[in-house]
Amino acid sequence: MGGQTMDRQREGLDLQQVAAQTRDAVSELLGVAGLKPGQVLVVGCSTSEVMGYKIGTASSMEVARVILAELMAGAAAHGVDLAIQCCEHLNRVLVVEVDVMERQYLDEVTVVPVPGAGGSLAAAAMDALPHPVVVERIVGHAGLDIGDTFIGMHLKPVVVPVRLSVKAIGHAHVTAARTRPKLVGGERARYCR
Repeated sequence: MGGQTMDRQREGLDLQQVAAQTRDAVSELLGVAGLKPGQVLVVGCSTSEVMGYKIGTASSMEVARVILAELMAGAAAHGVDLAIQCCEHLNRVLVVEVDVMERQYLDEVTVVPVPGAGGSLAAAAMDALPHPVVVERIVGHAGLDIGDTFIGMHLKPVVVPVRLSVKAIGHAHVTAARTRPKLVGGERARYCR
């Protein structure tokens, strides 16, 4: 796709609307999921999809920074930790704060996400977080997927879909999930006190 065509589409993207859609999606998800302070919100995002292109074809740091600012604000307001998933080229590793890695006993890996390998949101997180590290995996308590990046491998069982009122951020399809403890037992089991 030619640079001129991408620039026109980028110019047509309302970044204030992208910010508002992200803010609303995060707020609604965290309200429904009921995460406690210190629990983890996993986010995957294709800025290409946000701009209306096929995933992995038109990364945008500008779009990533707008989305990341809203994610960070929403997470901070609820006291939850963010884990930003990289793209498939880095095997979907995640960018987190070093204290999250230490508290959760996660395995650090050595790589620096960039827009073409890791994704723009992960690259923006490396720039914006005070003490970022990259970890191989995490067990998140809720997830926000912007552009069908597939974050499920980083959510704890049992994953429950959350139907948000926000269906898209920019041009990207949005899905969300929360998790719940497994229901165990049989015919005589009770699940509420």
